[in-house]
Amino acid sequence: MKAYSGFAKVYDRLMEDAPYNTWMAWLHQVLQKEAGPSPVILDVGCGTGTILHLLLQNGYNAHGLDMSEEMLSAAREKTDVYKPHLFHQDMRYIENVGYYDSIVVLCDSFNYLIAEDDVRTAFQSFYSHLKDGGTLIFDVHSLYYIENVLHDFSFADAADDVSYIWNSFPTSEKGEVEHELSFFIQQQAGHYERHDELHLQKAFPISLYQTFLQEAGFDIHGIYADFSFEAPKEDSERIFFVAKKECTTS
Repeated sequence: MKAYSGFAKVYDRLMEDAPYNTWMAWLHQVLQKEAGPSPVILDVGCGTGTILHLLLQNGYNAHGLDMSEEMLSAAREKTDVYKPHLFHQDMRYIENVGYYDSIVVLCDSFNYLIAEDDVRTAFQSFYSHLKDGGTLIFDVHSLYYIENVLHDFSFADAADDVSYIWNSFPTSEKGEVEHELSFFIQQQAGHYERHDELHLQKAFPISLYQTFLQEAGFDIHGIYADFSFEAPKEDSERIFFVAKKECTTS
């Protein structure tokens, strides 16, 4: 089952209660402090483009990247008036997209990297596509959230045109959760089409992200929790990282 192949069709409906404006408000503060005036931004794992659209609405020069063509199609429609560049690529192996003042990876997109080597490779990829002094901003579900909230999580919702069942289960690996999703989408003829998908997410200890960031050459400017500028606690659910690519020219 290909992740996001059917999910893209209903993603925005299912995520309509997500705190996107809170994400944007937090991100705006960080960009104002760390990215300088008029930064050029790459939104990695942009999905259907909600954060990208908010960046563009707020006057930022922003572009998107995602490995799902279906999600990018939705992002293209959502941001069409602004005509951003949208790249169909894997975040681990970014190429030929130019260089950016800031790369952002939000909405727990980074939790889809399951192997430690994937995390390392992604950080190296980001570093290579940031300008000197550029800023990397990303968030992840915390280990606490994966192991105490998402484990054995179950949710269902039904509307006239779409219904879904979402079950999450722990795997045998620490910090890993498997999402089983079934969607029933009404078609023009009136019948419902079923889509089944399997998503895997993983959280690593904060210290591991720190180590891999530093190995890639980043200087860590801040680690925060839950849309605040407070340090993470044991029960923090979402961890935010702000890291800088050091200037290599005088």
